[in-house]
Amino acid sequence: MARNPSPEKTIEKKPRARNARPKIERAALKLFIHEGVDAATTREIAEKAGVSEGALYRHYKGKDELAVSLFMETHNRLGLMMQEALSGDGSLEEKVHAAVAAYCALADEDFLLFSFHLVSLNRYLPYDKKREDDPVSITEQIVTALMKDGVIPKGDPALKAAMALGVVMQAGQNKIYNRLPGPLSQHAAAMANAIVAVLKS
Repeated sequence: MARNPSPEKTIEKKPRARNARPKIERAALKLFIHEGVDAATTREIAEKAGVSEGALYRHYKGKDELAVSLFMETHNRLGLMMQEALSGDGSLEEKVHAAVAAYCALADEDFLLFSFHLVSLNRYLPYDKKREDDPVSITEQIVTALMKDGVIPKGDPALKAAMALGVVMQAGQNKIYNRLPGPLSQHAAAMANAIVAVLKS
């Protein structure tokens, strides 16, 4: 007696996730911060995001491209922010306070993304070729102009810029490691005053 052919098994495909990219990016940030970029895998990122691994590869070539993209998102915004705040009208004190307020607002807006940028500077900064509109170059240019105009004492612009940036960057790192309470904006005035003191030294 001939057997009836068994019905073919149908493989159910998962529906393509909507708005997969932001889900992937948030999941990646959490894993990158808590486990490290090297330890995190694309499979883990996809699972945490609730999407397929293929969805991740539709947006990024891999984990490294995703990490660089997340880093540069904040890095480029910082450059624009510094340019706008420090190139406006006002006294040195007013410009510095405006720049620090903008920096803190960016940090408080999305502290997870900001944290990833800050803890990844040594790793991903080499991907950013030196250009006129990166945060460090902008700060150096403005410090140079301040020295030229006699607003602050003459010296090494690169060193003064590094010292000024160090005030907010170290405070940001301490915030990441829960050594500073509250939002970063809570400490904006104190940091701005410290930067003014550095520039005038």
